[in-house]
Amino acid sequence: MGSPSHKGSEYLPPPPPIVPPNVVPLQSGKVAAPAPKRLPMARRNHGTKGTPMTLLTNHFEVRMRQTEGYFCHYSVALFYEDGHPVDGKGIGRKILDKVQETYSHELEGKHFAYDGEKSLFTLGSFQRKKLEFTIVVEDLSSNRTARNDSPGGDGSPSEGDRKRMRRPSRSKVIRVEISYAAKIPMQAIANALRGQETEHFQEAMRVLDIILRQNAANQGCLLVRQSFFHNNPRNFADLGGGVMGCRGFHSSFRATQSGLSLNMDVSTTMIVKPGPVVNFLLANQNVREPHQIDWNKAKRVLKNLRINTNHSNTEYKITGLSDLPCNQQTFSLKQKSGHNGDSDAIEITVYEYFVNNRHIKLEYSADFPCINVGKPKRASYIPLELCTLVSLQRYTKALSNQQRASLVEKSRQKPQERMGVLTEAMRRNNYGADQMLRSFGISIGTQFTQVEGRTLPAPKLKVGNGEDFFPRGGRWNFNNKQLVEPMQIKWWAIVNFSARCDIRSLCNNLIRCGEMKGMLGGMNSLLTLEHSRSIPLVSKPVTMILGMDVSHGSPGRSDLPSIAAVVSSRQWPSISRYRASVRTQSPKVEMIANLFKPGSETEDYGIIRELFVDFYSTSGKRKPENIIIFRDGVSESQFNQVLNIELDQIIEASKFLDEKWSPKFTVIVAQKNHHTKFFQSGRPENVPPGTVVDKGVCHPRNNDFYLCAHAGMIGTSRPTHYHVLHDEIGFSADDLQELVHSLSYVYQRSTTAVSVVTPICYAHLAAAQMSQFIKFDEMSDTSSSHNAMTSAGSIPVPELPVLHERVCNSMFFC
Repeated sequence: MGSPSHKGSEYLPPPPPIVPPNVVPLQSGKVAAPAPKRLPMARRNHGTKGTPMTLLTNHFEVRMRQTEGYFCHYSVALFYEDGHPVDGKGIGRKILDKVQETYSHELEGKHFAYDGEKSLFTLGSFQRKKLEFTIVVEDLSSNRTARNDSPGGDGSPSEGDRKRMRRPSRSKVIRVEISYAAKIPMQAIANALRGQETEHFQEAMRVLDIILRQNAANQGCLLVRQSFFHNNPRNFADLGGGVMGCRGFHSSFRATQSGLSLNMDVSTTMIVKPGPVVNFLLANQNVREPHQIDWNKAKRVLKNLRINTNHSNTEYKITGLSDLPCNQQTFSLKQKSGHNGDSDAIEITVYEYFVNNRHIKLEYSADFPCINVGKPKRASYIPLELCTLVSLQRYTKALSNQQRASLVEKSRQKPQERMGVLTEAMRRNNYGADQMLRSFGISIGTQFTQVEGRTLPAPKLKVGNGEDFFPRGGRWNFNNKQLVEPMQIKWWAIVNFSARCDIRSLCNNLIRCGEMKGMLGGMNSLLTLEHSRSIPLVSKPVTMILGMDVSHGSPGRSDLPSIAAVVSSRQWPSISRYRASVRTQSPKVEMIANLFKPGSETEDYGIIRELFVDFYSTSGKRKPENIIIFRDGVSESQFNQVLNIELDQIIEASKFLDEKWSPKFTVIVAQKNHHTKFFQSGRPENVPPGTVVDKGVCHPRNNDFYLCAHAGMIGTSRPTHYHVLHDEIGFSADDLQELVHSLSYVYQRSTTAVSVVTPICYAHLAAAQMSQFIKFDEMSDTSSSHNAMTSAGSIPVPELPVLHERVCNSMFFC
């Protein structure tokens, strides 16, 4: 075939555009989800500075015999005979255990991992994509409807309940549907360990975690996310107020540089003190007699708790309290009349029914409300003294300061004690005998993992009179030292509330102490490197440091707004002075909403602009070339939001001020809410301050490290887990780890190194301080349960008051 003529080429369509090699064409009709602009960065190198040391960590080696197969995900649906769905929560495990026991052949002998609700996982698939089974379960006690032993209405079951109770005893017929949903390649785990994390990795890890949850559930444990708690009184500690601390264990699988590991740690949750309901109420309200109980408060605290009835040994869920006392609250009781089987309804009080019809002696219930265990339109009442709270029920209300202090005191464990408890837990769990783990080809070691760490030297500090010194053991004092930048206090006063106080002596002592320190304002101490402008990549280019945190309301109070706080360094090259900007936002929202908030083409009312302007005015009219962001309080699943929502807002705020301004950013997330601990082999004390670990138990790909900057004097030290998500500045591992370590020594409220970088501590303090200016307590307790059902944005958010300029420009939070 000859080549086309030049004339003919005029009629040919234009050539297709060149497709870049990293673009995959979409199939017609399919829309691809937009990929995030930024992803967490990979590790560039490891740190080398510091004194090497060998440590043990509470990670246990996990081996998988095969990585070529698949986990198959199946959806589980449960129905009664009449087609009504069964709420699987709480009773699903009992039903699925019965299915496996009854239909082992139809299940092809496979073991499965069940999450207790709607998901089931197997190794390999069943031959059929949908399986249906019918079983008879003898006792579904999680939330049974009341019958004649707990009267309500006419004292008999409703029509729907009768249909489900035709069989003898308390048995029910349940139809179980298991439907194929998805396939999860086990290879995803092996890929992640090589640094090639895929979308299936988190799903595969979830399967492994569900296996351990199932193991704990089979032992009768309370499950709270990835922690489990045995019903053993030796693990309980009374916190007062009817609340107990319950010691249990956290377990989660982690992908690390050393391979797959199981992170096992001691965990604590709060539970309601089991026993008579009236005893709990007396303790909870701190009163001595039942007639002193506030029954409105009692109704709120008891709702949804489970009780066991003394007279019938039956378990119910509390739905409320009766409106009237037991000897006044009536219901209709059907009684047979004549020989023709007809029945008449009579009105009878709950008290009369139990005393006269059930022949149960009631000593003190007559004058108090009854426990309601019925449905919204069908109450069912039980006298107070016949009700006992069952064990292992979580207490989710906010703790008092005294309870919180008691919890901290009673849950402390020295390093060697914690190691012993974890060793015993691994032995008792006996994962090697777990059928699910064995069928999946998974084995878990019982020895603590050995890792290599380093101890960074403490940074040199500068105090008054030009004196430098090195802190020892993460602590120092100002004996025979002056403050580095004292301020003169011209006006001050003392308010005396004691008749026995020697005011003159007190004043003289204060004056003498102040003269010695040169201080009651200014700065206590600075980093020597800060003073000499010698901090790598911070002191020479103009650098701004931000600390960001969001503080949420107490548990159970979804009506309280969250408080977002950002602090920024000022007076560059200082990294010890900070200013705060604080805003309210919708309850329980973790991402900061008002970093950039344009009001018009020329106005930005956001947090960041305020801090940019302050930095510029206090730093010799210089704009920062580098901006280092420390973010607290976010989980790994929110890293992309930090990088692609919050960082975008900060960049927009900078461009809004000056379109040509393009600072470089480094974004670091600090996590304290994790369960990795480090121990010194053969030594009873905590790891020394300055301990850093970036090998062994860190992420196979991402840039993270653990730092224990503080001196752990009580309990077991918890290191901070730092994740470097983004670094345009170009820090080496050593330079960044030393900067983070140094920022733990500039906290002006104490003469100790703090466990997390100072900017984050200040952001947390600023949020806590500003929250005091809004009378949140005036919001009703009942609004939390009402507003919990609405979207976060629909709840009105009160604004914080505007601070005086002098307060704004001070470290008022410190």
